[in-house]
Amino acid sequence: MSDSRLVYSTETGRIVEVEKKSVPTKGDGIVRIRRESSGRKGKGVCVITGLDLNKDQLMMLAAELKKKCGSGGAIKQGNIEIQGDKRELIKQLLEAKGMKVKLAGG
Repeated sequence: MSDSRLVYSTETGRIVEVEKKSVPTKGDGIVRIRRESSGRKGKGVCVITGLDLNKDQLMMLAAELKKKCGSGGAIKQGNIEIQGDKRELIKQLLEAKGMKVKLAGG
């Protein structure tokens, strides 16, 4: 059986299952901006990772960045993707919001 578990032991008695609390860690508090083009038919995008924001805040930040950069973008797996190579502009905008930002990759 794949869903079987130990509930009693002759040595220790009843076995109480301990709840597993998983606290999602978003990293070290540094927002990283990298350029990706693989799997996008040569078109480059800036991927912004390490943002410790909820879904609504992420959507608002993505909308603001797309508007300021004058390009499209999306939110995928908790990361923001902005079309084109706008790393320097995005870095300036995020640093103005008080975030610690690093440019990752080449």
